[in-house]
Amino acid sequence: MRQADQGTIRVLLADDDVLMRSGLRMLLEASPGIEIVGEAGDGLEAVAMVEALHPDVVLMDIRMPQLDGIEATSRIVAAQSRSDDHGPDERNDPDGAGHPVTRVLVLTTFEIDEYVYDAVLAGASGFLLKRTPPEEVLAGIRAVASGDALLAPSVTRRLLADFVKARSGRRPLNKSAIERLTARESEVLIQMARGLSNQEIAEALYVSEGTVKTHVKRILMKLALRDRVQAVVFAYENGLVGGHDDV
Repeated sequence: MRQADQGTIRVLLADDDVLMRSGLRMLLEASPGIEIVGEAGDGLEAVAMVEALHPDVVLMDIRMPQLDGIEATSRIVAAQSRSDDHGPDERNDPDGAGHPVTRVLVLTTFEIDEYVYDAVLAGASGFLLKRTPPEEVLAGIRAVASGDALLAPSVTRRLLADFVKARSGRRPLNKSAIERLTARESEVLIQMARGLSNQEIAEALYVSEGTVKTHVKRILMKLALRDRVQAVVFAYENGLVGGHDDV
């Protein structure tokens, strides 16, 4: 299946709670520009449906039977990485020649939940609390579908900072990778980790948005990272940002 039209975001719902899926369906069906292409009741079904339907966004519950949302996310991202010929952060489908990348937006009940951090490491493009207001759910779906990481809200960055602090010492700093970055690339990476969009980074550094995109692409290539979500995690884990002063 292919996108219904150029402006439609195709969404797959993955949650073992039928009532939760029903509520999300009602919300999304009433929203212009969003199409629900399927519903999965467990992680295995979600992985299979992504393979068959190629949605733009998966709303993925973390705790599900058969296969949890973290492993399901990891399998979805791994499958796409194997078939990706365009390099990091460039996997889109502007001309309809192939399948657009499927991005995973994790749904969770609790703010302070280590599963959330693990889901981001597995390749999720961000997370939403299940009690998030409807307008923020819609905004999150659209942000992730456009290729942005849903890491701007301060609660998300605090979560990353808290877990990196809790895990300090478990992973050695990757100094050799950091040294491969130019001074300007390091600046861009720090701004990314603080939740700024490409446009906001461009304004902060007095450069064009196209220049920022070039820097982001080079950062991902030099650090061997899949996308800007991994870049944010890298920045926190290696002490380029951290603590609540940076949020």
